[in-house]
Amino acid sequence: MKIYDWYNGPYPARVRIALAEKGLLPGIEFVSVNLWKGEHKQPAFLALNYSGTLPLLELDDGTLIAECTAITQYLDTLDGHPTLTGKTPTEQGLIHMMTKRAEIEFMDAVSVYFHHATPGLGPEVELYQNAEWGNRMGEKAIRGMRYFDGLLKTRPFVAGDEFSMADIAVLGGMIFAGLVDLPVPEECEALLAWHARVNERPSVQAWRAMVAQPQ
Repeated sequence: MKIYDWYNGPYPARVRIALAEKGLLPGIEFVSVNLWKGEHKQPAFLALNYSGTLPLLELDDGTLIAECTAITQYLDTLDGHPTLTGKTPTEQGLIHMMTKRAEIEFMDAVSVYFHHATPGLGPEVELYQNAEWGNRMGEKAIRGMRYFDGLLKTRPFVAGDEFSMADIAVLGGMIFAGLVDLPVPEECEALLAWHARVNERPSVQAWRAMVAQPQ
């Protein structure tokens, strides 16, 4: 299998952490697509992924799977023993719900803030920017942080009692917020404590090691 991504991208981080959780990192070929040069928006990559987003999974038979949730679902069920996406219909529904909320209320909001309220990926990539909209999305991301802080006061992980794809999505939001210097409010103690715990997971440590030594 191949993964097209960029070594320290926050969305690629989600799939790399999922790969580490499943013990699949050694069998993956990573293909770098340079975000800062806008390679993900060039015709060669758009021919593979119409959306022009990273990461992208290519199977050995040439099948292409985009979107973090879809890739994680595929990887998690390869061995017949899902650990990240739920074992029962109820678990699966809750995990997918919370993953979507993590994207809409937090991670994607940080992304809009980055692309519109900061220099983003630079003028060659950011062909249109709306700073007012970007700042509003920055505020939305902070509201999202407070939402997840409230949830984590009542449960150990985002979707319940077990670490899941939803936690990886919120972690992706935290990674992105750190990259763009969007601070977590100090009063979000439950979110910060959860963040400290998940940072100690071997999968997250493996991702950080890859970021420190990009291939």
